[in-house]
Amino acid sequence: MSQPGREDTDTPQGLAFAISAYVLWGFLPLYMKLVAHIPPAEVVAHRVLWSLPIAGLLLVIAGRTKDLRAALKSPATLAMACVTAALISVNWGIYVWSIASGHALDAALGYYINPLFSVALGAVLLRESLTRAQLAAIALAAAAVVVLTLEAGRLPWAAVGLTLSWGFYAFFKKKLPVGPNQGFMLEVLILTPPALGYLAYLSSQGGTHFSGSDVALLMGCGVVTAVPLIVYANGAKLLRLSTIGILQYIAPTMIFLCAVFVFGEEFGGARMIAFPMIWAALVIYSIPLIRQLRGQSRSASQS
Repeated sequence: MSQPGREDTDTPQGLAFAISAYVLWGFLPLYMKLVAHIPPAEVVAHRVLWSLPIAGLLLVIAGRTKDLRAALKSPATLAMACVTAALISVNWGIYVWSIASGHALDAALGYYINPLFSVALGAVLLRESLTRAQLAAIALAAAAVVVLTLEAGRLPWAAVGLTLSWGFYAFFKKKLPVGPNQGFMLEVLILTPPALGYLAYLSSQGGTHFSGSDVALLMGCGVVTAVPLIVYANGAKLLRLSTIGILQYIAPTMIFLCAVFVFGEEFGGARMIAFPMIWAALVIYSIPLIRQLRGQSRSASQS
């Protein structure tokens, strides 16, 4: 008898893990604002460096180091991990810059659009068929980006960059033939040499911020990076994909609220048009998922 997985049912532990991860990601802008005086590249280097011991300790405790050693001996796995490592580092860099430079609303927009972009990516690269609801949602999201572009005279590059980098990261991550925790460890291992090299260069030029009160903040970047990813990875295994599809709006909603009510970013003009369009697109996209969840719950209660 097979054990229920995320495709079969949701578990309380899975919900607790996933909601905790999304809430932690939602509060992440508050922490990133504390390091806003530090160049984004340096912050990303420390996110990599201090994630390494946390991810490594988890694998030792879980007894999964054998899987990591096998991955390190596979050229194909290493090549794919290099792709995902590059994409996640770009995503982190854009995110850190967005928060530090007063573009947290663009970060929220990027993560709101991401599930719709993932659907479009599946249609283009995997020839997956789209429903009318999905087509309508994608069209609305694209129109919202057009509205913002026309108002600003340029693309909302931060939002687009976050959407593209995370969307392709998630796409290629599925092709990485290791577990999520081993995969994260592999990615930070790959990123550690360039991160150390960059920090060594900064130190030689006297431009490092790793001193005084910034030491604790930069070391803490590893905790706020690794912990939500690890918590999410363990929660995702215990939930259905449709449930994850609904829960993923928690983080961008919290980022949006932080941007407007904590950071005081302006929410006017084109954003008053574009964000409701995005929210409407997400409602259209989510209705079939909600119906699916209800149908599965009824089937489970009748069985």
